[in-house]
Parts: sequence; structure tokens; C-alpha cells
Amino acid sequence: MGKWYSKFVLASIIVILIVGLSACESNKKAVEDNIGIIEGDQNESTIEMEIPDKTFKVLHVMSYHTPWEWTETQLQGFKDGLGQDIDVEYKVIEMDAKNKSNIEWLEEIGAQARGVIDTWQPDLVFTSDDEAQEFVVTHYLNTDIPFVFCGVNKLPEEYGYDKSNNVTGVLEIEHFAESLNLLLEVAPDIKSVAVVFDDSPIWGPVEARMREQLHRFPEIEFPIWDTIYTYDEFQSKMLEYQDQVDAIGLIGIFNYKNENNKNVHYRDVLRWVKENSNLPDFSYWYDRASYGTLAVVSVSGYEQGLSAGKKARQILVHGVSPADIPMDHTTKGQQLISLARARTLDIDVSAKVLLSTEVKTMYEWER
Repeated sequence: MGKWYSKFVLASIIVILIVGLSACESNKKAVEDNIGIIEGDQNESTIEMEIPDKTFKVLHVMSYHTPWEWTETQLQGFKDGLGQDIDVEYKVIEMDAKNKSNIEWLEEIGAQARGVIDTWQPDLVFTSDDEAQEFVVTHYLNTDIPFVFCGVNKLPEEYGYDKSNNVTGVLEIEHFAESLNLLLEVAPDIKSVAVVFDDSPIWGPVEARMREQLHRFPEIEFPIWDTIYTYDEFQSKMLEYQDQVDAIGLIGIFNYKNENNKNVHYRDVLRWVKENSNLPDFSYWYDRASYGTLAVVSVSGYEQGLSAGKKARQILVHGVSPADIPMDHTTKGQQLISLARARTLDIDVSAKVLLSTEVKTMYEWER
């Protein structure tokens, strides 16, 4: 009797366990049928929800201008990240800060952008690059309108974003080591580098991050870190560098003032460099290679906008608070070589480099 009863109890327990496990698997499948689990990208939504039946109003305040590869790809990336399955009405404001960097203009255009926000009342504001943060977003911290940024060089706390519940976005971290390594593949004899900036405040954090990585290049000296204010000064300095260093980092080249106190367009700056400098150079943005900078590992404007658009989708479609969406930065870079510039400098670029990079065979002004 005792043995039979023990076997009966054991069999009953096994049956209960099997039924329980089957029920768990059924429940798990039911949950998985209703939740889209996306691995990897934290910007992706984890819950598939019904798309709201409304037209969202999105205001894009770009710090710079269009047409320009940087701003165009940012906006296209944002639209793709937000998704083509929702109805969106866009308005775009161009602050044109690369061509008009004086404080009076930035305050004026910033006030105009804020006027549009106050009257149009967008569902979300997408801001790109630093000037839009300083002259627009900082006026709306901890308000009801959500803001998503991209292309920001300064630290979030410099704008008060670390203490704001309605702002999130994507920081722009330049590919310094990658760009310099690419330059060294093309011109391996480089032993000293000059780095130049204009007077924009966005370059302070960039310079700091570059300096933090200098230990990775113990064989190279960086004796010159110049902030340059006028076009005449830039031309004079560049001619001096020819006998002082082996290469140049052309970082900030937008705010050089001419004799009329107007910014000289960066395309004209780079054309002058091509005609007057014999030093190999590097930078961080795609179109620099198009205008003659020899080596570039580019920050992707599209990836910046795409990540920002995914964050905006979480806010508009899924109702997530910006405060619950981490600020981050993109890591994907694109290698470019100006073969036109290499030919001008009489540099032979190896087949290995040419096969692993995007190659610009002509200067843009020759097209």
C-alpha cells in the first residue's frame, strides 16, 4: 500500500509539472505574439502599438542652412527614424549660423523660431547642432513640448539638459583617432600636426576630446592649437605652418571674417587651402573631402538624424517621456579620401586604402 501510494503521488506531481510547463509556454507565446521584442538598439520601440490617428506637427530648427549635405542627411535620417507610417506636417527654420555667426543675428533668428513654437504649438521640436540649443531649446526646459536634438558638440549639462524632463537627443562625437590613422595610412611620414579652429564656442569640447586621445599617438607632436578669427589671419598662419609641421587638422573653418566682417564660405577657404598649402590634412565631415581635405572619417549626419527620429517615434507614437529616453551618440563613421587632393600633393594612395574608403576623384568646384 505504501509503495503504491508513493508511486501515485510521484506520478501526480509529474503530471502537474508537465501541465504547468505547457501553460507557461502557452502564456509566453501569447505574450510574444503581442510584444515585438527588438534586440540591440535601445532607440527602437519594444511595444508594437496602434499608430495614432492624427497628423503630428513637427518643427525642425536647424542651426545651419540647406542645401548642405550635413543638414539634408540629418533631416532625412530623422524622417526615416520617425517612420513613414505616420502622418507628419513639417515646418523648417534655418538659422544659417555658419554664414551668419554674429550674436545679433543668432538672437534674432532664435526669437523668430521661438515665436513659431509659441504660435504653431508643434507636437515635437527637432533641433540640430548647437546654436539651436543655445538660442531656442534652453528657453523651453521642463515645459510640455518635447524636444529631440542631434549634432550637439557641447555636453548636455552645458544647456541644462541633465535637469530637464522634456529634452533628449544625440550627441556628435568626432572620429579624431580614426581620421588621423587614415591620414597616416596615406602619409606615414607625418611627425607633427597643427590643429586649427575658428572662434565658434562649439569647438571647445571638440578640442578637449581630441587632447584626451593624444596618448594614442606618442610618435606625433601637436605643437600648434590655434583659434583663428579672420580670413587674413588664417591665410597668414597657413603659410607659416608649411615650415613648422607636417600636417594640419582643419576643424573649425566657418567663422573666418573678411574685410567686411562677413564669414568667408568654407568652400572658398578649402579652395584657397588647395591652391596654397602643400601639407596633407584631415577633418571629420563628409563634404570636406569633396572640397579637398585629404583624409576624413566622417560623422554621419544621416545616422545622427536617424537616431533622433527613433527617439521622436518613442515620444509621439508610444508616449514615452523624453526623460526616460537616454541621450547617446552615434558611433558609425565613414572613411573618405580626396584622391584629387592626393594628386595635387603628389601622394600615392595605396590600393588597400582606396578599396576600403569612399574616394573623391574630383574637387567639387570642377564638376
